[in-house]
Amino acid sequence: MKKSKMRVVMVFALVMVLMTLTFTGCAKKSDKTEDVVNETNTTDTTTPAATEESTDTTAETTDAAGLKIAIVTSPSGVDDGSFNQDNYNGILSFIEQNPNATVTAIKEPTGDTAAAVQAVADIVADYDVIVCPGFQFAGISSLALENPTKKFILIDSDPAAQGEQTVFDNIYAMTFAEQESGFFAGMAAALETKTNKVAVVNGIAYPSNVNYQFGFESGVNYVNALYGKTVQFVELPAYAGTDVTNANVGGNYVGSFADEATGKVVGNALIQEGCDIIFVAAGGSGNGVFTAAKEATTDVKVIGCDVDQYDDGVNGDKNVILTSVLKVMSINVERALNAVKDGTFAGQNVVLKADSDSTGFVSADGRQQLSADSLTKMNEAYELLKAGTIVPAANFNGITSDAFPGLPE
Repeated sequence: MKKSKMRVVMVFALVMVLMTLTFTGCAKKSDKTEDVVNETNTTDTTTPAATEESTDTTAETTDAAGLKIAIVTSPSGVDDGSFNQDNYNGILSFIEQNPNATVTAIKEPTGDTAAAVQAVADIVADYDVIVCPGFQFAGISSLALENPTKKFILIDSDPAAQGEQTVFDNIYAMTFAEQESGFFAGMAAALETKTNKVAVVNGIAYPSNVNYQFGFESGVNYVNALYGKTVQFVELPAYAGTDVTNANVGGNYVGSFADEATGKVVGNALIQEGCDIIFVAAGGSGNGVFTAAKEATTDVKVIGCDVDQYDDGVNGDKNVILTSVLKVMSINVERALNAVKDGTFAGQNVVLKADSDSTGFVSADGRQQLSADSLTKMNEAYELLKAGTIVPAANFNGITSDAFPGLPE
């Protein structure tokens, strides 16, 4: 698969310029509505500005044991069954162990980068810790400098540079090697397909989503190269993605993480092209792809993303989930909150990989439908990947999806 890569330094310089230009939007705090419910039941509201969709008001203390936590998310909210929800579950797990802590979930309904940062700015004075899942929140670095006593947990992005500064004392920024999980999705699809046509559906071409796409393509090409298969990954030109440097990355991008209707359109189009396995990395938009697979007249399977989505695949007495690939955010969010509580929180930018059990795939009996042979081959590849022998392509790592340093001979 042809993919032209820019040098990492140039890419991130361009990204930071783009973000500096866009973080000037304004959302009125008075436009927000607040819904107070319990920790596990969220109310979905839609307003022109950010909405506070769930609040645990069991305590008002702000000491170490009673942290006031907010999570600001993309339009799909904390009950998207995928990315946002896994981060939210990490907070809920922390609250379970620290019942005096509270959490407020705020949904920024546009997905715009400037609006996302403004949504955080609107509430920064009211909370001890703000959890920000998504690349669109990179610009909170300016807020971190202005509010040095507040703690920020940023997921899926390093903070935007402020002058020469790229690491901030009060931002714990975690990114993941999504290309590793995407690689296993590609392997699973290529090993199990009957039509020899597979695809990946993504939300927006943020670096993390492009990592999933390129990793998926790497996994397909790896199986083709090692096991003599000729599996194709199908791309719909009308839904090609444009990444943060305005480069066309191909793939199949819905353009939103909260557009279920378009997700179904894309899913149906891929099924009509002959795809029988589709990897879905599209947040709430992916629910539409699930529906397309369930309604298909042929046997179509999907591969879940970020969390174990087997329960979402139930279709009568069958299940459309082949397996799910994992980006283990909940545990790492909980660890960061514990560091705040313990006074050991340190600002840093970290990349989490398989060697810390932060990426992988579901292999447990009853939660996937992979053949024994596929599981064996994927487990063998997992060990090679953890050891650094297999290095999948990613958005900015300079590796193409058909190149495998250390490919077993």
